[in-house]
Amino acid sequence: MKVLVPIKRVADANVKVRVKSDNTGMDLNNVKMAVNPFCEIAIEEALRLREAGKAEEVVAVSVGPEVCKEQLRTCLALGADRAILVECDSDLPPLAIAKILKAVYDKEQPGLVLLGKQSIDGDNGQTGQMLAALANLPQGTFASELSVEGDKVTVVREIDGGLQTLSLTVPAVITTDLRLNEPRYASLPNIMKAKKKPMDTLTLEELGVSAGSSVETLSVEPPAERKAGIIVENVEELVDKLRNEAKVIS
Repeated sequence: MKVLVPIKRVADANVKVRVKSDNTGMDLNNVKMAVNPFCEIAIEEALRLREAGKAEEVVAVSVGPEVCKEQLRTCLALGADRAILVECDSDLPPLAIAKILKAVYDKEQPGLVLLGKQSIDGDNGQTGQMLAALANLPQGTFASELSVEGDKVTVVREIDGGLQTLSLTVPAVITTDLRLNEPRYASLPNIMKAKKKPMDTLTLEELGVSAGSSVETLSVEPPAERKAGIIVENVEELVDKLRNEAKVIS
C-alpha cells in the first residue's frame, strides 16, 4: 500500500510572527519556516505503517512555491521515500488545495491519504474533509489512534463527547490529531541520504487544475493586547471589583 502525505510549509511554531504594517498579511521575512506540526504527525504515522509492514511506500506532497522543497527534504530525511512539489505561487484556500491534492491522488492512486487535521497558520481544518468529498473516499478525522489490517483501517477519533471508533475501507482519507504519535527527529545520516531521494515537480497545468480562488483576505490584525491581571486580598475586594469596575454583577 502506498501512503500519500500532504504537508504544508508554515512559520516555525516557536517563532513569534508579526503582522505587516499595511495589514495585508503576516510578515514572514527572515522567519524560520518548518513543516506544519500536524503534518509531522501524519508523516510519522505513515513511516510507522511502513515499518510495521502495512505500507510499502510513503510519498510526501506539498503545494506552494519552490522554497517548499526545503520542507519536503525534511520529510525525506525523516524517512519518506520520495516527494512531489506542485508549484504554485498563490496563497490558496483549502478548497483549491483539496482540488490540487485530488489531482495528485488520481495520479498516484495511494491506499491511504494521511494529512494533518489543520495548519497552524490558516487554522481552517478543512482540506482533508474536502479532499475526501472530492475523491468520494471514506474519511476519519481527528485521529488519535490508527491501525490497518488488510483493506480495513480502524480509526479512533476525538469528538466533543469522548472517543469514536470508525472502520474504513481503503482507499481512505485520515486527518491526524496531536495524540496520535510523537514525531521523530531526522538523523544526520538520513539528512544526507535525503539529498539523493527523488523529488518530482509538477505544475497546475500538468495536473489539469486551476488555481483560481473565491476567497480574498481583506486585512490581518493582531489580537488586542490583554490588560495585566491583579491579585485581590479577599472575597469582598473581588466582589467589589466585579461589581464596580468590571460591572459583570449587580
